[in-house]
Amino acid sequence: MKSRNIILGAFLCISLISCNESEFLDLKPQGSLSDAVLNSTDGINYLISSAYSALAGPNTTFGAMNSPVNHWIQGELHADNAYKGGGGPSDNTNMHRIETYVVDATHTMMNSWWQALYYSVKRTNSALKVLNTCTPEDVPNVEILKAEMRVLRAHFYFELSRHFNKIAWIDETIEEIDYSTISNNIYTRDEILGMIAQEFEDAAQILPETQSEVGRANKYVAKAYAAKVYLYKAYRQNPANNALTSIDNADLEKVVSLTGDVINSNRYALMDDFQKLDITDYENAEESIWAIQYSMNDGAILSGFLASSAGHVNWSQLLNTPKGPYSGDDFYKSSQDLVNAFKTDANGLPLLDGSFQNEDYDVVIEKINADGTKSYINTQIESNVDPRLDFIIGRINVRWKTYPVEPVTEHWYRDFNAYGYHFIKRFLVSPEKDMFTGYPWGSSGLNYQIIRYANVLLWRAEALIELGRQEEARSLINQIRLRSKNSPYVTAWEDKEEFPTAIDINGYPAVYLINEYPASGWTQEYARKALRFETRIETALEGERFFDLVRWGIAEEIMNKFFRCEEDNRVYYKNVKFTSGRDEYYPIPLTQYNLAKGVYVQNPGYGDF
Repeated sequence: MKSRNIILGAFLCISLISCNESEFLDLKPQGSLSDAVLNSTDGINYLISSAYSALAGPNTTFGAMNSPVNHWIQGELHADNAYKGGGGPSDNTNMHRIETYVVDATHTMMNSWWQALYYSVKRTNSALKVLNTCTPEDVPNVEILKAEMRVLRAHFYFELSRHFNKIAWIDETIEEIDYSTISNNIYTRDEILGMIAQEFEDAAQILPETQSEVGRANKYVAKAYAAKVYLYKAYRQNPANNALTSIDNADLEKVVSLTGDVINSNRYALMDDFQKLDITDYENAEESIWAIQYSMNDGAILSGFLASSAGHVNWSQLLNTPKGPYSGDDFYKSSQDLVNAFKTDANGLPLLDGSFQNEDYDVVIEKINADGTKSYINTQIESNVDPRLDFIIGRINVRWKTYPVEPVTEHWYRDFNAYGYHFIKRFLVSPEKDMFTGYPWGSSGLNYQIIRYANVLLWRAEALIELGRQEEARSLINQIRLRSKNSPYVTAWEDKEEFPTAIDINGYPAVYLINEYPASGWTQEYARKALRFETRIETALEGERFFDLVRWGIAEEIMNKFFRCEEDNRVYYKNVKFTSGRDEYYPIPLTQYNLAKGVYVQNPGYGDF
């Protein structure tokens, strides 16, 4: 059982220390705790817990839905991995605009994301400001607590950087009255990422290897996160148009060193079954390096308009469950392009030449039966596929996790005409186990992994490849592929009389074939393609895809090809275009420009305020 101390303390503080969420600059804590308590050693535990709670979003209900910490909108819907879903393009037009690249500084979600992240920064600064006045006699572990707050603050600033590029750096030494004087154009992207990486590295020098409470940052959390930041920083961009200009070897060497420290600690490993990633029993197991700690049925009751007794669940997932046993809103649907990407060749390797896009996999057709009922038949399923397809993506007529009642049926969908027949399986527990019954739909205590061990292996492999050490990277990528190969595969539905359209191909719903990469032909160029493809497949729908494309400098190429491949079936992609020099980053919100009294500048491509 996971420790609840940090979780319960953190979420308790949301009710005690709430922010005025009408604007970013008004951040003074409100509530039943006095300023005297909060600005003294008596308030330290509240401030620390409040900062940790911000990992789940400073507003954990509808605020988290609109500013999801799993980045399904920002990192997947805005990329080639996902469709919006729901009841059609008119169902939540703000999200539809993000999907179709109709975004400007007035878009309300831009302001929501900016606010949420700066609220979170403020919580860490509030804690640090008090901690800086404490001595070890006042607070015995004061230096460790400072380091934890620096890790949290660096995390929030990293998210700000990769979302908005031009950001204002505000630390605990700056008074609130001066916030509106701080420009977002003082530091370049490279400088900001360097400052963030340094925060993590400095914290790693102080943090212990283990913490008594699960979910708290330790030495290896800081080192792993520093590696991720250095990997981003290595890809240098032209500040005038966001174009990739070079890849810095010194930053890549930092990635290799830091990931080596994490791996050689022998504290982490890949789990033996990919599907355990979505089972609460394993959420803090060996693959988890740092996770947002959620819980269910913990005694917490949400009152008012959003009344719920589910507990401290992941509100970022509120919309993202299918109908059927979840009774959900059916947002967040896998794209056909992502489904196709799981196809493999006769050797069990991905189709790195892009031919996976030549023909769609798993095309569902509707059949009218003699009695007037409808059946849905899966076609074009002869290709070999990576077994992660059915670990990550739900398909009609295929077994859903361990649900014993039925495979996926048409009753699980809201609008398959607009969004197709493919669901998101990730981040959901099986509906017959560990799922809250009722609102919020499909919720559970399943953690969200900020960093897992597979990420560290992929970051290290990427750095090694760019350094020309691709043979060392091959074994790392193969570890990940071998785990998927050896995981128990999804099996066919056994009751063919009740569900005659359920897929059964020799006991499985697909022809699964995955193998390791051989040494032959493993050049740097081929290894780079393999790494990027493996990153897409292994971390599919975890919120990283758009940011990866931007880092690699290939977002324009990939996204415009995606729109052209998909527009015949997804008519809302007609005339949609990724514009380089603009769409790599989201616009600075107009509301924030006004609150900052005009000291902010806009990102390239969006025009001046």
